Amino acid sequence: MLPQEEGLTLLNPLAHVTLQGQAPSPIMLPMPVFLLDLLYIPAAILYLPILLYQMIALGKNRRGWAERFGAIRHRAGTRPRIWIHAVSLGEVNATHTLVSEIRRRLPDYEIAVSATTDTGYAAACRLYPDCLVFRYPLDFSWVVRRALRRIRPSAIILMELEVWPNLVSLATRRRIALCIANGRITEERSMRRFRKPIIRLLARSMFSRITWTAAQDETYAARFIELGVPADCVHVVGSLKYDTAVVADRVDGADALADAMGIAPHAPLVVAGSTGPGEEEMVLEAWGALRADHPDTQLAIIPRKPERFAEVAKLIESRGYVCRRRSRCPDGSPPADSEPNGPRSPSGASAEQVVFLGDTMGELRKFYSLAGAVFVGRSLVSLGGSDVMEVAGLAKPMCFGPHMDNFSDAAEKLLAADAAIQIPSPGELSMALGRLLSNPLEASDIGRRAQQVVLANTGATRKTIDLLCGALGASATTH
Repeated sequence: MLPQEEGLTLLNPLAHVTLQGQAPSPIMLPMPVFLLDLLYIPAAILYLPILLYQMIALGKNRRGWAERFGAIRHRAGTRPRIWIHAVSLGEVNATHTLVSEIRRRLPDYEIAVSATTDTGYAAACRLYPDCLVFRYPLDFSWVVRRALRRIRPSAIILMELEVWPNLVSLATRRRIALCIANGRITEERSMRRFRKPIIRLLARSMFSRITWTAAQDETYAARFIELGVPADCVHVVGSLKYDTAVVADRVDGADALADAMGIAPHAPLVVAGSTGPGEEEMVLEAWGALRADHPDTQLAIIPRKPERFAEVAKLIESRGYVCRRRSRCPDGSPPADSEPNGPRSPSGASAEQVVFLGDTMGELRKFYSLAGAVFVGRSLVSLGGSDVMEVAGLAKPMCFGPHMDNFSDAAEKLLAADAAIQIPSPGELSMALGRLLSNPLEASDIGRRAQQVVLANTGATRKTIDLLCGALGASATTH
């Protein structure tokens, strides 16, 4: 498949379209879909070895291929439907309040949810058992036509930036509202490509057909306008992740997790959440240094990608620690250490010999709830950072590295409120964590200020549904 940035359409300055709630704007005559299909074929051939490696070696993308080719379950009945697409786990989690608000304010509408990745699909099935949940179809024209015939949506909500040319072209022809929620475009990964002369012209022709974009901040809004979304169709509403963050002092199930894993309640726990390749070694180094002054400190590592769980377990053991995996410690069972046939910790093993590994899905928030200090991963390596709002909602003191491109607005708000610590390099991690553990009153104040940042920035969900109601011409139920 071609990357989403490479979707191309051609301009027809004489054509116009009016969508409900949107002023008339020029639309683009799409490049003939058979030409797009021809472009996709060599891209698919080039991608095939990578796909086979993912399927065979990593166990990814093995299921759901019928749906990826448009064989989505036929809908029954005549109720209108809203299709929400989220690529992966983070985007799916961000849809939670969106779906709840649609159900509350647009009760006559059914909801369908699609995802691209295995983890995103699994999360959508778990969150929305009463909805049609399916794998996102490939952007071949005949696949998109088949999917649209079966889903028959009145509106399509694309999370963040999942815009594909054939979907845009064929949905627009059917007068389906195309909306971008929680919109963001990174400078490094997307805008540099879009600004290339030919790509810029052709990308603008596609983005000009978006009904509305609900951008996370002014910077992202300006980038959407630069890409061709009409300025009056771009709205700054904030991030949905502020609304999805649980604002609480404790999370249900956290105590059971701690009991099952043997996490000591009276010793501080450092949680390294959503870590990326290379960071776990940095975290282990920092923990080793930290224990010189805080010998009872415990450590939990939760990698972002499930395919890396085994790799991180081996790394922990290679450093001489016992790896206690959540998957081996279900609630109500005594802690089990290491691999099933590998070495086990001796009875009475001291806490400093054990590193807790979160190798299950959907439990990161529980680990955060138990933390005395948090390191937010994918930020010491150039991966764009991870969600800080979950940590902030639980009033946990946190630190993160310099690479927070994907969460720059939230990181800036936290830093401006003195509600987080940003470190410039891995060598500063142990000092930042030591500061938080050595000064519990300061750490508590940092956490509470972070929680206030979350509370002060909620409301994106309501504003997004206001835009959706306008596009649909729907009379929303507000009680």
